[in-house]
Amino acid sequence: MTRTSFAAFVAAAALAAVPALAQQQQQSPFPPGDGRDIVAVACTQCHAPTAITAIREDADAWRHQVYDMILRGAQVGPGDIDTVVNYLATNFGPGINVPPPAKQVTLPDGQGKDLVENNCVLCHGLDRVTAVPRSQAGWKAVLARMTFLGAQLNADQQKTVLTYLDSKFGQPTEKQASNP
Repeated sequence: MTRTSFAAFVAAAALAAVPALAQQQQQSPFPPGDGRDIVAVACTQCHAPTAITAIREDADAWRHQVYDMILRGAQVGPGDIDTVVNYLATNFGPGINVPPPAKQVTLPDGQGKDLVENNCVLCHGLDRVTAVPRSQAGWKAVLARMTFLGAQLNADQQKTVLTYLDSKFGQPTEKQASNP
């Protein structure tokens, strides 16, 4: 093969690879941005991409997650932590690229319904709210976790939401279950 033929072969091979590379980049579940490649490599060593793309957290909660994953072995260098946290909060923060619910749900009327409808859907569908009846302590734990992850509810709003969720989606007490 002559030099000219070899150069033409290399150029043709490179041009043929460009559409495949572009298609591969378009199929990535991670939106473009500074930090995407680090997240795509470091996080998918242990998790499917949906473990990241299905979560909605604010920057503080993502930072907590990143540190936790580093302690578990994620290969993110100290100089990359801020880049990763900013990427995750920008692309998977509350209200950003929220996945559609598995099924549409209409909440029952009651004080607190509007708070649930306007806040919970910033991260997930209402189907996740209604899926499992919980005790009041269970709902309180869920609310604590959601506010840690970034739900913007003050103390009074949290009480209202807790009362609403417990009354509409709480586990029946033994007395209620025995008296239909």
